[in-house]
Amino acid sequence: MTVEVRTVEAGALDRYADGIRDVYARAFAAPPWNEDPAGADSYAERLARDALRPGFTAAVATAGGTVTGFATAWITPEVFPADRSYGQVAEALGPRRTRAWLCGALEVNELAVAPEAHGTGLGAALLHAVTGSAPDGRCWLLTSVRAEAALRLYERTGWRRVDAPVPGAAALVVLLGPRHPRRASARGSR
Repeated sequence: MTVEVRTVEAGALDRYADGIRDVYARAFAAPPWNEDPAGADSYAERLARDALRPGFTAAVATAGGTVTGFATAWITPEVFPADRSYGQVAEALGPRRTRAWLCGALEVNELAVAPEAHGTGLGAALLHAVTGSAPDGRCWLLTSVRAEAALRLYERTGWRRVDAPVPGAAALVVLLGPRHPRRASARGSR
């Protein structure tokens, strides 16, 4: 069956909402995320709010009309947020690197692929689709060092880990996209 990856405007996401929720539930049920089904419901509600963020973009993969994966991203505000994991990221990078590397850059928020589509290149295609419009190639994401398959995907597609562990129990790490101009300085001082 042919898989089609397309970028989707925020207003058209409703059409894919049930499929996105299903993929999210199945993709994040496994370690290291271990989310229960209520997590997928919460994500579906959050996605509707996230779609209103400046620079929001989404990509959806479908096969035979069924959603098999999705990715979402938006522009990180110039005033770096303090909610969610942002405060921990700012603590790890320090104010100078946070401002220079992340503020105004495209932030990949979620990338999920249905388990049966793992290893098919779908994750890379979704990542490419959602980051193609990154301002000046500046894009970043946050994931767990325990998400080994995800880290292999990101590194295989040219993303580089920032050498600054994010504090907290989730064992998070910041990665800079393949065209991010600060990749060369991803290792080093604050």
